[in-house]
Amino acid sequence: MSHYRLMGQFGIGQSVRRFEDARLVRGEGRFHDDVSLPGQAHAVFVRSIHAHARIRNFDAVDSSRAPGVLGVFTGADVAGLGTMKMTLKRRRPDGSPMFAPPHRGLTRDRVRYVGDPVAMVIAQTLAEAEDAAERLVIDYEPLPSVTATADAVGGPAVWDECPDNISNVHEVGDRAATDAAFAGAARVVRRRYVISRVHAQYMETRGALGVWDAGEQRYTLYADVQYPHRVRTALATNILNVPEHQIRVIAGDVGGGFGTKGWQYPEHRLVLWAARRLGRPVKWRCERREAIPADEHARDNVTDAELALDADGRFLALRVRTLANVGAYVSSDRNLLATFSNIATLVGVYTFPTAHVQVTSVLSNTNSTAPYRGAGRPEATYVIERLIDDAARELGLDAIDLRRRNLVPASAMPYRTATGVTYDCGDFSTQMEAALKLADVGGFAARRETARRRGRLRGLGVANAIERAAGPQPEFAEIRFSPGGTAMLFMGTKNQGQGHETTFKQILHERLGLDPGDVRYVDGDTDRVAFGMGSMGSRSTVIGGTAIWMAADKIIAKGRRIAAKMLEAAEADITFANGAFAVVGTDRTLPLKDVARAAFQPAALPKGLEPGLYETATFSPPSDTWPNGCHVCEVEIDPETGAVALVAYVIADDVGTVINPLTLKGQIHGGVAQGVGQALMEQIVYDPDSGQLLTGSFMDYAIPRADSLPEVVVESHPVPTKLNPLGAKGAGEAGTVGALPVVMIAVLDALAPLGVRQLDMPASPARVWSAIREAQRPGGRA
Repeated sequence: MSHYRLMGQFGIGQSVRRFEDARLVRGEGRFHDDVSLPGQAHAVFVRSIHAHARIRNFDAVDSSRAPGVLGVFTGADVAGLGTMKMTLKRRRPDGSPMFAPPHRGLTRDRVRYVGDPVAMVIAQTLAEAEDAAERLVIDYEPLPSVTATADAVGGPAVWDECPDNISNVHEVGDRAATDAAFAGAARVVRRRYVISRVHAQYMETRGALGVWDAGEQRYTLYADVQYPHRVRTALATNILNVPEHQIRVIAGDVGGGFGTKGWQYPEHRLVLWAARRLGRPVKWRCERREAIPADEHARDNVTDAELALDADGRFLALRVRTLANVGAYVSSDRNLLATFSNIATLVGVYTFPTAHVQVTSVLSNTNSTAPYRGAGRPEATYVIERLIDDAARELGLDAIDLRRRNLVPASAMPYRTATGVTYDCGDFSTQMEAALKLADVGGFAARRETARRRGRLRGLGVANAIERAAGPQPEFAEIRFSPGGTAMLFMGTKNQGQGHETTFKQILHERLGLDPGDVRYVDGDTDRVAFGMGSMGSRSTVIGGTAIWMAADKIIAKGRRIAAKMLEAAEADITFANGAFAVVGTDRTLPLKDVARAAFQPAALPKGLEPGLYETATFSPPSDTWPNGCHVCEVEIDPETGAVALVAYVIADDVGTVINPLTLKGQIHGGVAQGVGQALMEQIVYDPDSGQLLTGSFMDYAIPRADSLPEVVVESHPVPTKLNPLGAKGAGEAGTVGALPVVMIAVLDALAPLGVRQLDMPASPARVWSAIREAQRPGGRA
């Protein structure tokens, strides 16, 4: 334990290196693929090669007879399994109930996207399962398909029962007031923004290992999920129809989640079903080539946005119409989450008297969409920040001054927005000015001229980001001392690489003074942790950290009673600070560890006090928090090749109280990388005629490398919230929310002198080059 003590203090605000990194860099982590059980069989899923087709015939004879095969299963075999269910109340344009067809695990009769699972082949070894899967003969009758969001309404029907492909419509704001504001506006700016479809591309692909214990009549699922307890509930309640105590879910180290590993995938239920059917564990590991066809996708919106301004450049109203592509199946609320999460922050950090937003969720022959880092907030920020820049250019105004003119002032907090939410605190103006100074925006003109002399186009982007985080759902923590005086910390959140072990030990150290080496951290096991909602939406530190704080308060309260007896003083005279109890006005102290040991010795306890020292807490915040920040980015473009290089990136950020500056910057850097990736290179592409997936591997789907990013400078300007005792707002998605718009704004700023006015992401070299050439054509304008 002493090696921790050499590091000094570990409390809130300290830049502590992550405790979990030591085992991870030594290869001693326990990721999903590291888990193998005696006698396990291996599953391979056969997936549709068509975007839309009828299954005319299925011949599994040759496959079933292949060496090592234990079973070949289709949708007919698993028809008795349940499906996920919707709780959201949405309607179609005619007022009828939302059309939300759930996935049934293995599809029957028709496939509806490339990757739709058709069969499960299980064999003694993975190689045998793969060989047998190749022997399956499936006779498909291809049907017309639609994959492009803009073509979904009125395109070929994904489901016969929903011929117009509209799943539901959701509206927020005041339509009449917004229409009136537009009618009286001095200027109106209109634009269409296309937000591409992407994939999370985590380091470890998904997997699932199912176990059935006949003696205990109990299932165990090993899976890399972000909220194990909710997966258990979903399996028990919706899928298997058994009591929750008959299912255990275990998630070890998770090689990246980003929202996409959050919920109930078909493979989870199928390996459990197969394990019971075959009487042995069944393991599935998603191959990298399988990930994009197998996983949920993200984003994929087409948005028409309008900004109304008065003669002085004040914002009067915002009107937004979005088509959100939700894919072929809508199995649960999760598949719609990003479609309505983006609405609240479409007004950004700006004063809007009124706004109206309408989101139409459309079905297509593609994978279902679901949350991915930001879950709607990057899309919302992209729309409003692009729109402000385009308005400034169209009206001949300075884009930064236009933002200054319309920022919500700190004096207006708490501020009720036109989209119906309340920003409880924040100082957007001070933060933007700090970012502009840190980025030396005043010196940009000289840098642009220097770049011009080198034959490069230099552009500047500024974007103010705000996100809805840490929504009001409960989270659990337990502090459990042992008779020896050390402790275990059990959390209902789930670490996926964010550094939870370090952050939560810091909070515990701050409150109880415990040395991190004296604390064992546990998460991800529904048998060991009593309850949890899991990790998503930048909630873990805000809500889970507060649960730790509350449990620690209970430890202190009980410890004070024990210390009072041990110190022979009145309980009212006992104080607690720096990990020790003390008698007021004296130098008599007692370390918490000694009190913890005494808690297990009945003779040392006050009369009537229950032995032991273990406390739980469950915290549910009163409302969302609102992390925000100002991103400033500079790019250089080679006009001969269209290649875009990021040359500077600065963020002034407010995530509330900073628990660990080091891990915070790591989180923001990672978020920026994912936003940059989508802006410059990432995109899932389908052939418009056949619906065939064209970007199924890293040969075709590009992601950022280390040399894609400059040094990202982060400066914290916290305005702590009063919605929780930590003052934390959440940080996991902050980088992505601002990166997506600011990079594209910088690219367009660089191209503006050439007459390029419109460019959709990703700003790949080919797209940029084509936009330049189009603008240079006689009469051309990109």
